[in-house]
Amino acid sequence: MDAAGSERAVIMGVSEGGPMAVVFAATHPDRTLGLVLYGSHARMTWAPEYPWRPTLEEYRRSIAEEERSPTPVTEESARAALRVLMPTVADGDELVRWWAMFTRVSISPGAALDLERMNMEINVSDVLPTIRVPTVVIQRADDQVVKAGEGRYLAERIPGARYVELPGVDHIPVAGDSESVIRAIEHFVTDLPELEGEPDTVLATVLFTDIVGSTATAAELGDRRWRELLERHHDVVRRQLGRFRGREVDTAGDGFFATFDGPARAIRCACAVTEVVGELGLDVRAGLHTGECELLGDKVAGIAVSIVQRKVLEPDDVETSPTWLER
Repeated sequence: MDAAGSERAVIMGVSEGGPMAVVFAATHPDRTLGLVLYGSHARMTWAPEYPWRPTLEEYRRSIAEEERSPTPVTEESARAALRVLMPTVADGDELVRWWAMFTRVSISPGAALDLERMNMEINVSDVLPTIRVPTVVIQRADDQVVKAGEGRYLAERIPGARYVELPGVDHIPVAGDSESVIRAIEHFVTDLPELEGEPDTVLATVLFTDIVGSTATAAELGDRRWRELLERHHDVVRRQLGRFRGREVDTAGDGFFATFDGPARAIRCACAVTEVVGELGLDVRAGLHTGECELLGDKVAGIAVSIVQRKVLEPDDVETSPTWLER
């Protein structure tokens, strides 16, 4: 969007692209005019409240079986895939030949297995309630890849989301009555409300760091040497924040408060900080938490911030915290 000069846009996610669009809309509401989800889902594995998917064990067994006995991409296997993805056009010989060729040249068998393993981890259920942008969920009633219940699950958990169920069996939107899909999207886009100011909440990953035993170290080194060491500490931490695209929010004494727009880079940054600061002879606690944060100008606040701040500054219960990293 930056490269295209697009300040705001309607974001659309199809199938497993939906969770990515969900995270983007929750993380960047200032860049998202609206969210369109088509034939999408919240997660890839079964849960008590999500009965439409295989269990994690079933998913793993399926991948293991495919790894032991990989299925070559033939016209027969392509037709079988199309009968699930686009049953209304699956008998077209030209499309079957094209789909077989497309599948063979687009991904290797090993990469396909890696993709399945990656998709197995998808779960944005907890992100859905944090979305604060207009949303429409479009779902074909008899889609065999993503069940209608999954579409309703999304719409019920995204505040104010509109649910549009269309007749049809095709998962791929260009198959079947594609005009009805286009009309549903057009209706949503043209009906979007005028923007009213900037968003006041955002999904963010919060990072707090704190030097372990700083008071004792400062007393041992003396004021001047401690100040010099602290400056070196600040420099290496800021370099890691820049490396992993973190945003420094505040520096309180010997600790840092920063935010990230995703947990993966935040985790890698925390690990890197503990490593490079260790080379200075310092130990650092780093706490991470992802949650909905209030926007207060250039700063963020709220329960998500309080949780991780308390864990870092009062680390009595670090063993029970799944978002805790300690060197």
